[in-house]
Amino acid sequence: MAPSAMSRWSRSLSEARPAAYWLDDPGRPGPEPALTGAETCDLLVVGGGYSGLWTALIAKERDPARDVVLVEGREAGWAASGRNGGFCAASLTHGLPNGLTRWPDEIQTLQRLGARNLDAIEETVARHSIDCDFERTGEIDVATEPYQARELKDWYEEIRAKGLAEGLEYLDTEAVRDQVNSPTFLAGLHDRRGVAMLHPARLAWGLKRACLDLGVRVYEHTPALSLKPYGAGMAVRTPYGRIRAPAVALGTNVFPSLVRRVRAYTVPVYDYALMTEPLTADQLASVGWRNRQGLGDSANQFHYFRLSADNRILWGGYDAVYPYGGRVRAEYDDRPETYAKLAGHFFTCFPQLEGVRFTHAWGGAIDTCSRFSAFFGTAHAGKVAYAAGYTGLGVGATRFGAEVMLDLLAGERTERTELEMVRRKPLPFPPEPFAWTGIALTKWSLARADAQGGRRNLWLRTMDRLGLGFDS
Repeated sequence: MAPSAMSRWSRSLSEARPAAYWLDDPGRPGPEPALTGAETCDLLVVGGGYSGLWTALIAKERDPARDVVLVEGREAGWAASGRNGGFCAASLTHGLPNGLTRWPDEIQTLQRLGARNLDAIEETVARHSIDCDFERTGEIDVATEPYQARELKDWYEEIRAKGLAEGLEYLDTEAVRDQVNSPTFLAGLHDRRGVAMLHPARLAWGLKRACLDLGVRVYEHTPALSLKPYGAGMAVRTPYGRIRAPAVALGTNVFPSLVRRVRAYTVPVYDYALMTEPLTADQLASVGWRNRQGLGDSANQFHYFRLSADNRILWGGYDAVYPYGGRVRAEYDDRPETYAKLAGHFFTCFPQLEGVRFTHAWGGAIDTCSRFSAFFGTAHAGKVAYAAGYTGLGVGATRFGAEVMLDLLAGERTERTELEMVRRKPLPFPPEPFAWTGIALTKWSLARADAQGGRRNLWLRTMDRLGLGFDS
């Protein structure tokens, strides 16, 4: 990349606010009061992101008489739930390739449950009048290198032979550029119904309002500091009070779990995104994108991109940054060197948009685990349930995870709890410095594979055999 080009593209960032576009919304609701004093309830939910909000909402829908309390350390949706790309996928396994590799005997069931879960999200959005720009547009995985195009075609033929290609269509170069016009696109795999686009923060705010409407007591700016047995149930301590409940659901995801032994299963990985100014009619016409699908490229270090309701382009991904020690800190949310890199990649993909400015640039932590999809479990003799490890694809899957947690707390054997995916855990991450070294080596190897026609070195082949790796 020539220095002059880099400086030209960097100028597109000169007015970008270091803030998540979705959260920078004049319609953002005010917080609920913090908890002060002692409380008791039937179910305590810890965490006000998607995971906790879905759990509280579904618990009340299952049993309207159940007394449910939700506590959130800051404000509902402020973390990953309000910063992500807004891709709400049916997949429960972080994509079909990951699911087919790990749970081949269950993949038909997982696909069916995932499709039903996405339908339920769409129905909930409508029933509770949640204004989150929900669009069932689908998604296109695009190939930008010849080897990726070959692999995409081979993958499509493989899943078609297995009966897993329903709703999918392979697009050659002409067909994919007819959908979205980029000189870098060589092929695509179009999932027509399995992904919806939405405004992620408004989904979280809408779920909070729905919870309140059903009688859930929500306390914000109320961090849960400890979890201990208390009589026949559990007690959670907060800065200004304590809550006792016979059942607790933990939806804290990237933040340190109140069940200490769960912490080794996840690490935080920081992901970054840009948002453009609204495109003019001519600019939008130059790109095409008439059907407003989400898009993602097929590289190991991949980008994801989509249109907002007001025709901005969100452009994110590529860099996935693991901080040594696995700490979640606000200063990691802003990374100018990544923003400059993303801006250059954006204009390579869409050179016809030269001159477009970015208005927002931000980052945030994703909880990833070694199998790249959620894991589940219980603690304290079944009184506490948890779900974590969604690895950036939790907008839809967290609703499924909420149902799993409620099933586990009820002690019920359901189709969900009988899944191998639910019954088994991923491998935990090693302590430092081994975690940082392994992740850094994997990232370097993935970048090298992208530069060498997809050829995977000995380290990546070993990780493949062990079922490990790294994915943003």
